[in-house]
Amino acid sequence: MLLYKRYHSGQEKLLNAGAMKQDSNLVKNHSHDSMAQVAWLYHVGNLSQQEISDKLGISRFKIVRLLADAKQLGVVRIAIEHNTTTTLELADQLTERFGLTEAQVAPAPENDGDAEARRAVGIAAAAFLARIVATNQPITVGLGWGRTLGHMADNLVGVSNPDVTFVSLMGLLNRADPTQPVDVCVRLAALTSGKANLLPAPFVVDDKASCDVILQQRLVKETLEKARRADYAITSIGECSEGAVLFESGLFTTDQIDQLRDNNVVADCCGVFFTSDGRVADIPLNGCTPCAKPNEMPNTDMTLLAGGMSKSVGTLAVLRANFINRLFVDENLARKLLEDN
Repeated sequence: MLLYKRYHSGQEKLLNAGAMKQDSNLVKNHSHDSMAQVAWLYHVGNLSQQEISDKLGISRFKIVRLLADAKQLGVVRIAIEHNTTTTLELADQLTERFGLTEAQVAPAPENDGDAEARRAVGIAAAAFLARIVATNQPITVGLGWGRTLGHMADNLVGVSNPDVTFVSLMGLLNRADPTQPVDVCVRLAALTSGKANLLPAPFVVDDKASCDVILQQRLVKETLEKARRADYAITSIGECSEGAVLFESGLFTTDQIDQLRDNNVVADCCGVFFTSDGRVADIPLNGCTPCAKPNEMPNTDMTLLAGGMSKSVGTLAVLRANFINRLFVDENLARKLLEDN
């Protein structure tokens, strides 16, 4: 039985519940029916991994494995069709305009929604990650956090490299979240048979003195040294505006929120806060985030993921900071960045 769903971005997903390859190593821990059911609920039913976990009573980690195996075994097949010429031209313009090593532009979603834009960019980023990990050479990849990185992890498949290490560039949130560095690192390590190094520190603390104490802890120092020596780093943009996740998350004190508002801070990247002209904001908050800062990673190939028009101001600020090597964005955001620069 063949089941199709065509997405507005031009992406066609084929669910083939009857043509799965025989591979006992992959199917011994779950049945054909379970795999097909999870694939159907996710790709056609549009349920999140957590919703599927709640519905079927199995862990979200197993959902991730079932979805990955479904792609690898051919239960799910993905074909992407888009106007290649248009997106490649935009990528060339971005590369030239911002002095990048590489730019990739995902086709614009028909509904112009930020959520679909993030997902499209995540799919493109997953292909890039597969490309650099599949060298079968020892490699370290630093990871930020955000919903687009979560989509990248959702869409990575068919890559195995026991010599890859994923390391957190930033500290932890105070709540479970599938997009935070710990979760993304662990998921990617599991999918690639690699390793995960997690930063045992909070994303933000109340003052610089507390941050300095944390930075002197042995495990924190070891993890940050590995992060600073990463071969690649993949991160995203945090918006610093009213209604943005950072403002509404409860992570910051009232004083820290005021610092962001009063100093025209527009973006966070890797735990560093930037003004619109690409400068690191001169605020105490920038001394309160235990993280691997971009200016401490001169030999790391830095990749920025951004999806949705709401990211335009922040993305432009980070590009102006001049530490990004590769940029992955959706088509609408690409046009906006070229217009506004």
